[in-house]
Amino acid sequence: MMKKFGAMILAAILGSFLTLCIFLIMDRGEGRSIKIEHVSKPAISGVAYAKNDKGDIVPLDFTDISEEVMPAVVHIKSTQLQNANQYQNRGNSDPFRHFFDDDMFRYFFGPEFRNESPQPRQRGPQARVGTGSGVIINSEGYIVTNNHVIDHADDIEVTLNDNRVFKAKVVGNDPSTDLALLQIKAKELPHLPLANSDEVEVGEWVLAVGNPFNLNSTVTAGIVSAKGRNINILQDQRAIESFIQTDAAINPGNSGGALVNLQGGLIGINTAIASPTGAYAGYGFAVPANIVSKVVEDLIKYGMVQRGFLGLMIRNVDGNLAKEKDLKITSGVFVDSISNNSAAGDAGVKVEDVITEVDGIQVKTTGKLLELIGRQHPGDTVVLSIDRKGKSIEIPVILRNLDGNPEMVVKEDHEILDVLGVELKEVDRKKARELDIPGGIKIGRIKPGILQRHTDIREGFIITKVDGRSVRTVDEFVEYLKSIEGGVMVEGVYEDYPGTYYYAFGL
Repeated sequence: MMKKFGAMILAAILGSFLTLCIFLIMDRGEGRSIKIEHVSKPAISGVAYAKNDKGDIVPLDFTDISEEVMPAVVHIKSTQLQNANQYQNRGNSDPFRHFFDDDMFRYFFGPEFRNESPQPRQRGPQARVGTGSGVIINSEGYIVTNNHVIDHADDIEVTLNDNRVFKAKVVGNDPSTDLALLQIKAKELPHLPLANSDEVEVGEWVLAVGNPFNLNSTVTAGIVSAKGRNINILQDQRAIESFIQTDAAINPGNSGGALVNLQGGLIGINTAIASPTGAYAGYGFAVPANIVSKVVEDLIKYGMVQRGFLGLMIRNVDGNLAKEKDLKITSGVFVDSISNNSAAGDAGVKVEDVITEVDGIQVKTTGKLLELIGRQHPGDTVVLSIDRKGKSIEIPVILRNLDGNPEMVVKEDHEILDVLGVELKEVDRKKARELDIPGGIKIGRIKPGILQRHTDIREGFIITKVDGRSVRTVDEFVEYLKSIEGGVMVEGVYEDYPGTYYYAFGL
């Protein structure tokens, strides 16, 4: 036995190879720098190690790493208050329903939605409470969690590992990655450094830390089962899915919790599971830390996520597609079509090209490509390695924003919509003719804000007038609201309900 396990290797030895990088981000509100730690080598060595008969180093247990990580993982309780007689929006389908044609995939938190008719709620204020987890990422109270944990919440309560309780504010959110950033008023908090998730390898040990079934500070162990998984669960049109898959036990309540490596670095935020029952079945999925880092830094610095786009429609290359299109390779990302005013198209990318690398990083799936591009800002240049009918070429592309230019989006243009808590899009001429309206703007999504708190307005409502003035574009609507103070009356229609509806609110 003594020969088998040999002498213990002290954690301090392994920890001496630490390379620590601290990013200084300017806080928009106070003009001060905020530290977010990143590690490219172990920040701590939290596992007891020994040598086996072959002289290889093997872990004995996870006691030290668990002790280091647990204080940085918090319990989150979110409460949504609903008005009397408020109609419940049941228009969003279950995001997991169409995966393998069953209900296999589920979020950890929040109601399931079905395509049913709206039903009136009972009279009187109603409170819906949900729970999840979060990870403290710096000593000044910044906490990362999943967007679906706090989405639509009117009140967010954070309980630390030492049982202290704080109210949290939402710094910002990013539905396209299902991430949100919270802050509590506390200092000198234990926190986790962000590891480089590109360095994560399939087969390495990981720990999942969270609050499943309200069982606080639960630690489970497993391995990385796969990388770059796209499981089509996020409903946002610009969703970025490149999940780390793990078999560490994850259950409802773990959502927003930490997935860490054996050196205590945060490699992902636990987000979803695959299960026929809604409980652990061996398949968990976490948002990679490099995506988390991008989202957090943008929310702090810009107040919103600044993301560059290629302007391509893409799909994975497999053996069947390679045969169908007579491709010379059987892995990569196939360019199906190119959008108008596309950054990649204008740079020289063509339909039926196969993207194999981005800035020298291999790309085998659409999820990985979206992840790598999604980390960039408008105006950034990426180099795409392309296979074009067997010939390898490299094309530099200057990424663009959704408006088709390489400039950063100005936060002020979106602040009024953030205050209202809505995402809007213009109604096209064909739809306007069908509804017999001159035009309008449609509410695509309702988030926490004035409209949710003070009106019964529902997603899908088409605004045709504001204070009696016709509106046909989002810009017209925003500019008018910027020019007034006090009460506002919007008028409009629902596609599936007759009549004209009116909603009033204050600014």
